[in-house]
Amino acid sequence: MQEDAMPQTIRTSTGSPIAAFVFDAYGTLFDVYAVGALAERLAPLHGADLARLWRTKQLEYTWLQSLMAGTAHRRDDFDRITAHALDFAVAALGLPLGAGEKQLLRAAYLTLSAFPDARVALAALAPRPRWILSNGTLAGLAPLVRHNGMETLIDGVLSVDAVDVYKPAPQVYALAADRLDLPPERIGFVSSNCWDAIGARAFGFTTFWINRTGAPVDRHGPPPQHTLSSLAELPGLV
Repeated sequence: MQEDAMPQTIRTSTGSPIAAFVFDAYGTLFDVYAVGALAERLAPLHGADLARLWRTKQLEYTWLQSLMAGTAHRRDDFDRITAHALDFAVAALGLPLGAGEKQLLRAAYLTLSAFPDARVALAALAPRPRWILSNGTLAGLAPLVRHNGMETLIDGVLSVDAVDVYKPAPQVYALAADRLDLPPERIGFVSSNCWDAIGARAFGFTTFWINRTGAPVDRHGPPPQHTLSSLAELPGLV
């Protein structure tokens, strides 16, 4: 490849290099639709629909819970929201799943598979810090990291529980900036959820949207600065 065709290293808005990376967990590093195989075994012909509706309601409930939280209403953590979303999805689809089957599905969230491009990308970004910033609980995220053998690839995990509100509230993104002690623009924030990347950009992070499905960009805020089709593309750009 000719020199003038080589990709340019992405830098921040101030011209400084990105010093650390923060990753969303569910849907970005770990495949939330991996539960679909188990769902299909438990509810034949309905597994994919159950996995999709479960995820849709899970996200919707995080936003609603953030709006509702106050002195008269305590925010449910992500594990409880995941359980409530599953209950709704099962009821909405009219599936004959009992408590035992639903417990199996909830437990599957502790062993979600990492996307094939996740480990290689994380390894290639070393020695820069690589953290997870997630809606999930620490109790739910730690088994996922262990299950996928990522203990040496992730430097730390941050949960929204520390600020008692869900993404895309700015208090959540501030957790990473404070922990890493870096200006937001020097942190590369990576998410497969466009709404999350938009929230992170609004906070001031340098954002990378992993758009695996070719979806259109959301319109509710400033678009992510960089759109990639795979995590594998990230190390070559930064």
